[in-house]
Amino acid sequence: MTEQKKHTAVISEMNERSREVFRRVVEGYLASGDPVGSRSLTRTMSEKISAATIRNVMQDLEYLGLLGSPHTSSGRIPTQMGLRMFVDGVLEVGEVASDDRDLIDATMSNNQSGVSSLLDRVGSTLSGITHGASLVLTPKHEAPIKHIEFVSLGPDRALVVLVFADSHVENRLFTPPPGQTPSSMREAANFLNALAAGKTLSELRKSVSAEIKKRRQEIDTLAHQLVETGLADWQNAGEQSERLIVRGRANLLDGSTEAFDVERIRHLFDDLERKRDIAEFLELTEDGEGVRIFIGSENKLFSLSGSSLVVSPYMNADRKIIGAVGVIGPTRLNYGRIVPIVDYTAQLVGRLISDRTRG
Repeated sequence: MTEQKKHTAVISEMNERSREVFRRVVEGYLASGDPVGSRSLTRTMSEKISAATIRNVMQDLEYLGLLGSPHTSSGRIPTQMGLRMFVDGVLEVGEVASDDRDLIDATMSNNQSGVSSLLDRVGSTLSGITHGASLVLTPKHEAPIKHIEFVSLGPDRALVVLVFADSHVENRLFTPPPGQTPSSMREAANFLNALAAGKTLSELRKSVSAEIKKRRQEIDTLAHQLVETGLADWQNAGEQSERLIVRGRANLLDGSTEAFDVERIRHLFDDLERKRDIAEFLELTEDGEGVRIFIGSENKLFSLSGSSLVVSPYMNADRKIIGAVGVIGPTRLNYGRIVPIVDYTAQLVGRLISDRTRG
């Protein structure tokens, strides 16, 4: 049984009163960020019950680990487990609001611009309408490689030039392993070019890994290091070619009333902007279609920040995951609104990129 089914089962085993108290506490907290007290619930419950009865239910929910007391106040807030339970078993996700849909559609209406410009606008729009920070993972260039060349720029700087069969050229700066020589760079390039014909970058990476195992003794150690360093740099982002677009950082850092650890938030975004976690970010989405929600410490990318991530992959015409869009915000995100926004945006981006590919 999946975690989501387990959580749904737990919710279904609650009596109707407990479910309603739990739902109203979580919804009240998500709306205001404040603890929800028993007296305020007496005014909103569907049946007329006393504050003392509601407090008893709250205590039971606290015993189950679903609610917590932030201080001596009688009010309660959901725990991380409670939020997870709410998202999996209670949350009702509707359609994208018409105003939000219009803004997203307008962002993507300019079909004359390139994919990078389009995705940059998508990130800015997502950040603007959700009041959070947006992440957009752009597609890798997947055309077959025609030629690879390494150029030394100094003892600790080198350039890799990739020429693709569709005439697309990428130049990436990287730091080579110590002790490189022009001959070891030529040997590394020759080794890669012998394997590269007709292969995309992803396919070449797999071939190189297999070939290095077979021919480890045949290639110079320094060339071997250079190959591995260069490929790692291409798979992640180089300095001149972003793969991860981060927008709206200020929404989480400036003027926030949330109980965020601001230094940890800054550390999170510094990491993202240095592109350290791109591969892990994409892995979050590779379990299949649809939106995924990570709350607090459920994901090591955001475990230090007290944040939630709502993320969805987008696919090309062959139904292959090629990138992702997501929103980061406080754990008290308006999940019911954010989830359909992220889902709609991801589907729209996938269709637009697929249409351009066919064209």
